[in-house]
Amino acid sequence: MLQGFDGLGRIWLQLGATQQYYPLLHSAFWLEHHLWGDAVFGYHLLNVLLHATAACLLVLIARRLSLAGAWIAGFVFALHPVCVEAVAWISEQKSTLSGVFCLGAALGYLHFDQTRRRRTYLLALGLFVLALLSKTVTATLPAALLVVLWWKCGRLEWKRDLRPLAGWIVIGATAGLFTAWVERTYVGAHGADYVMTTGQRLLLAPRAICFYACKLVLPLNLTFTYPRWDLDPHQWWQYLFPLGLLAVTVWFVILARRNRGPLASLLIFAGTLFPVLGFFSVYPFAYSWVADHFQYLASLAIILPVTAFAAAHLSRTAARNIAAAVVAILAELTWLQAGMYRDGETLYRETLRRNPTSYMAHNNLGNLLVEMPGRNAEAIAEFRAALRIRPNNAEAHNNLANALSQDPARLDQAIAEYRAALRLKPMDAEAHSNLASALTRTGRVDEAIAEAEKAVRLQPNDAKSHNNLAGALIRVPGRTDDAIAEYRTALRLDPDLQAAHFNLADALARIPGQLPEAIAEFREALRLDPEDVEARVKLGNALLQVPGGQQEAVEEFRTALRMRPDYGPALAALQRLGAQ
Repeated sequence: MLQGFDGLGRIWLQLGATQQYYPLLHSAFWLEHHLWGDAVFGYHLLNVLLHATAACLLVLIARRLSLAGAWIAGFVFALHPVCVEAVAWISEQKSTLSGVFCLGAALGYLHFDQTRRRRTYLLALGLFVLALLSKTVTATLPAALLVVLWWKCGRLEWKRDLRPLAGWIVIGATAGLFTAWVERTYVGAHGADYVMTTGQRLLLAPRAICFYACKLVLPLNLTFTYPRWDLDPHQWWQYLFPLGLLAVTVWFVILARRNRGPLASLLIFAGTLFPVLGFFSVYPFAYSWVADHFQYLASLAIILPVTAFAAAHLSRTAARNIAAAVVAILAELTWLQAGMYRDGETLYRETLRRNPTSYMAHNNLGNLLVEMPGRNAEAIAEFRAALRIRPNNAEAHNNLANALSQDPARLDQAIAEYRAALRLKPMDAEAHSNLASALTRTGRVDEAIAEAEKAVRLQPNDAKSHNNLAGALIRVPGRTDDAIAEYRTALRLDPDLQAAHFNLADALARIPGQLPEAIAEFREALRLDPEDVEARVKLGNALLQVPGGQQEAVEEFRTALRMRPDYGPALAALQRLGAQ
């Protein structure tokens, strides 16, 4: 719905047009779709190039700070397995794109700090804004720059250090708070899955910091979705994480009298992670408190100082040998980890192998399988597995119902699952709309209309809800015009909704004088889905009623039979014409 030129405007001007308000990211996706459509190679290639650019910018930053081992740091970051999720997962282009702008802004500001050129400052500020428009976790950059300036000079001065970054801090904080509101209002980061006490939040933050640091140092058993920890303030051992982090912080504070590096590294690492430590709710918290892509930029706060320390304190030969070994090991681990992202089914099956408690992986795997011919039974099994882990998950109930509804003999079971989803989430427009469709198929038209009207009230801009409402109305004598109006509304909202074109054509074909428009709508439905044999046969039947349309109708029937040799309506049509 956002693929046209009007969609580009909606990306920037309409909240809710995209799940998250990252307009620069979605504009990039818009452009990429116009360049290579649905072919995934282009998206993956761009992600790799962006990541490589970020690694090169890291090298330049290390050199700007006069740190040893700049190229080693670049290679470690480029080939570290914790970055695989951000680079291999196409939707995480927000991490790589924002990473390039963020590191470019950091490099520009460090240059400004030395030259004090206004043009350099404005360029750096512009790059920072572009980073925020791609992903607002980059809002922590001004604080990180202040830590770097403190590390360099041992103190911060208002005129030299604080005043130039004051505006950045305001812009970043505003963008961050706005994103937190969008996450809650439009993305759905609210409800029981996100409710935490203050004590639980204080347990989560240090544990997450320790988790990310450990995965960075020892990148084993990385997975797409980690088990969601039980944050229980009554378990004594959970306090080991905050106590351990406090002890390390105190040690680094004492050490800072001689070496400010370790404390600066810790402050930047924890500060960059701050938006995802649990103080604000983000959507992925419904599945896990941690994710590899959350530390894409934060990892630099450890990679850069560790490689610089090693390069400065080892002989050149030893540093090269150790660096070569580390990079080779990381490259091998990254290659193995990247294989997990080969396709959706591989990703979710491997996730379940490493984390059997991931209801999200079961649910998403089911969504993939339900679209594959002959695999509906497997999809149903996956949805049921998700519900065994999380019985009160409305989305899984809705998805299970969708799978069950593919079998006409199981429509009553599907209806029961839709109602279960709506008991858990009464304002779910999609579930109301799906329930309406199932009720229509069982002949319970009045109930179907009531459900479809609820869906339209809840989500008036959803084309499928209007299409389902029309599907119920068309069954009621005397309401054909109302149904056609709803089909037209659906197509105004989504001109590429194939089902609405087919249904509108089918309705128009029954009305005297509307046959030419019906034929046009059947043709549009077939343009969108050339494999729709039912639309092909109905187009043929419509063409038979047009003078001179018999030959074209025969071709449509024959085409349908080439796709499905046993398709009865096409066989019957040809038999009637005596054109076998």
